[in-house]
Amino acid sequence: MQRLAASSAACLRIAGGQARLWGGAALTGWRGLPRRLRQGLVTLAALAITVIALDRAFPPPLERGENLSQWVSDREGRPLRAFPTAEGRWRLPAELDEIDPVFLDALLEVEDKRFRRHGGVDWIAMVRALVSSARAGHVVSGGSTITMQTARLLEPRPRTVGSKLIEMVRAHQIEARLSKDEILELYLTLAPYGGNLEGVRAASWSYFGHGPDRLSDDEITLLIALPQSPEQRRPDRREAGALAGREEIAGKLERLGFLSPQRAEEARTAALPSSRHAFPNMAWHASAEARRDANPAGDVRTTLYRPLQAELEAMLATRAAMLDEDVQISAIIVDIPTRAVRAAIGSADRGRPGGWIDLTDQPRSPGSTLKPFIYAVAFDDGIAAPGTVISDLPKRFDAYQPENFDRSFRGDVTVAEALQHSLNVPAVLALAEVGPHRFAAQLAMAGAPPRLPPSADQEAGLALALGGAGMTVQDLALLYAALGDGGVARPLVWLEDEVEVAKARPGQRLLGEASARSILEILARAPTPSGRIPGRLTEGAPEVAFKTGTSYGFRDAWAAGVAGDLAIIVWVGRADGAPRPGETGRKAALPILFEIADRAAHHLPGQGEASRRILAEALPPARAAQRNFDESGPPEILFPPADAELWAGQLDGRPARDFVMSGRGEGHLRWYIDGQPARTDAAGLAVWSPHRSGFYTVSAVDEAGRTSRVQVRVIGAAPG
Repeated sequence: MQRLAASSAACLRIAGGQARLWGGAALTGWRGLPRRLRQGLVTLAALAITVIALDRAFPPPLERGENLSQWVSDREGRPLRAFPTAEGRWRLPAELDEIDPVFLDALLEVEDKRFRRHGGVDWIAMVRALVSSARAGHVVSGGSTITMQTARLLEPRPRTVGSKLIEMVRAHQIEARLSKDEILELYLTLAPYGGNLEGVRAASWSYFGHGPDRLSDDEITLLIALPQSPEQRRPDRREAGALAGREEIAGKLERLGFLSPQRAEEARTAALPSSRHAFPNMAWHASAEARRDANPAGDVRTTLYRPLQAELEAMLATRAAMLDEDVQISAIIVDIPTRAVRAAIGSADRGRPGGWIDLTDQPRSPGSTLKPFIYAVAFDDGIAAPGTVISDLPKRFDAYQPENFDRSFRGDVTVAEALQHSLNVPAVLALAEVGPHRFAAQLAMAGAPPRLPPSADQEAGLALALGGAGMTVQDLALLYAALGDGGVARPLVWLEDEVEVAKARPGQRLLGEASARSILEILARAPTPSGRIPGRLTEGAPEVAFKTGTSYGFRDAWAAGVAGDLAIIVWVGRADGAPRPGETGRKAALPILFEIADRAAHHLPGQGEASRRILAEALPPARAAQRNFDESGPPEILFPPADAELWAGQLDGRPARDFVMSGRGEGHLRWYIDGQPARTDAAGLAVWSPHRSGFYTVSAVDEAGRTSRVQVRVIGAAPG
């Protein structure tokens, strides 16, 4: 049709350009023709114009061939999951280079031997069908070509003579628009194979459990027989019909010389499939994620790596089976150089509560997993360095008073120690210096915005340091991948054909390269799980720079880390957010992270092995930068620090806890509040419960009688 239009346009241009030269002669020649000839030519021209107009006004509905199921595969084309059409049909696109050529030759031999030569209607076959049917007194064969059958599949109609004529017209229209290969692919996409199966790919996977790229003789004969009578020859429901249809096709191929007698007999007697195979359904949530990013039609090739995905799905299902029945696990592995997602498990078991939800995309409290980024920003600002001394002592920030997980304090520690042991007060102090609003904005610009609770009035506060805002597994994967990439953040990539494009895009600078490196070195030397030897001391074992997190009330257990070129995030908890007392990130999630790192190192050589792990330089000795204590001088008061403001009121409805005095000096220290001895608790610690607001003098006296004093202010205390 396009060639015809182009030819007509060319003729018009030529006619327009030479009209002055021969217009008169043409008119004279036309009038010189016999009248009946002129009338016939006019009639033919009018008929041609009418046919062209009708063809354009009523084109064949080729768009039905675009309503397809989607096939999701891994980065190497291995199947992960198939999605039916909106009406519940399995209609997978057929591509000739992915179909056994022997099947294609056999199909054309049986259905349309002159397919490559006719223009849509095989008039020789049509005449032969009419003659044979007339002799037999009933329809012996329809004489329909592959193209005519395709037209019928596009527009199903009752099997009448009128329908056959329409199919012939449609066949010519289809031939004018598509190549022979495209027509054959369309037919093999739409051909019915029983039930909700359409197309040779869907039939091959459902009946044989594999694609149509390699088919045996018995499979070929069954796949040719089925579209001729799909419901009567379904092997899973009509065994006798399937056997008869297969035998008929095998006999025909034998008579045509396509199959030898021995091969034909083997095709007849092979066992039939007795049931349908389930379509692949791996990477349930990740496949859906990739499909949302892909074109609405056609196959989807993801960045996932099927062997690793399969192993992690089995591993997490086993892990979940050992937990309470309502506990879920989700995890993600990201290739840092490309940001390609190599494995993603939205839930460990879809049979458990919340299993149908993609829990990698649900905001949860991240616990302490953001602390590395707070310190990294502080490093960038010059506020701190790994060896900087920071106080781990009780401190109140207006109405906010953070506590460490074990409810004890360690005095002066280095930033490296504070991060490795996940101390809360130092992290909040660092965030106060960095600025919570600025920190939240940096995360948002990097592509991982904290989801603030409604009560926060959409403003980030200091609680952000301890998990006071929602983050998803995917958010943390983006951030930890940036940590492993010199501080540059990039979006996660789910589609294989977008990997190179994504690599070429400029990233968003989240952290300075030196700061990111320092944080990784600190995390790589955090205490490993019980029974685990550090990777740097074990040949071939992955060295993981990791951080754990536990949200308030033990609702979420996290482990996040960088292992060579991989960022790994693990979440464990209940989908409804219910608490799990005693289940911390270190206990529940960290062992899973290390097991994933081991398995990833096996499946992704070059991305997870020990040789590419973090080559951390030695950190400064613990407390190297800490100020020295002069034991010959007076005692040093660690808590309360001088000029501190201490909140002594209720917090969240709970009464304020006693302040514990802390210091160091020669021998045992005696404590006094405004000259009165401090109370001693059952553990022998000096404690203080202020009964009024105002200023106090706190004194410490060592065994040599030397005294140190600090003045503090108490606020919020109820009159006693």
